[in-house]
Amino acid sequence: MSEQKSLSRVLEGRVTSNKMDKTVTVLVERRVTHPLYGKIIVQSKKYHAHDETNQYNEGDLVAIEETRPVSKTKSWAVIRLIEASRAI
Repeated sequence: MSEQKSLSRVLEGRVTSNKMDKTVTVLVERRVTHPLYGKIIVQSKKYHAHDETNQYNEGDLVAIEETRPVSKTKSWAVIRLIEASRAI
């Protein structure tokens, strides 16, 4: 049996909100070079991701994977926890 490679996109980001039921908001930051000036700038975007068990909290670093649309704004799902948030 050959292993199939995942064709869906996988992104890493930080959970910024878990107030919705079965949904978390994930902030994904990426570094890009400015086309003219060459300075490295940080671009960010927020995604709504499906969290079936409501187990992820604010501040957690998670990996999200593109899936079929679950709702109007939600077409990503959390696949794993990379780093739990530090308790203060």
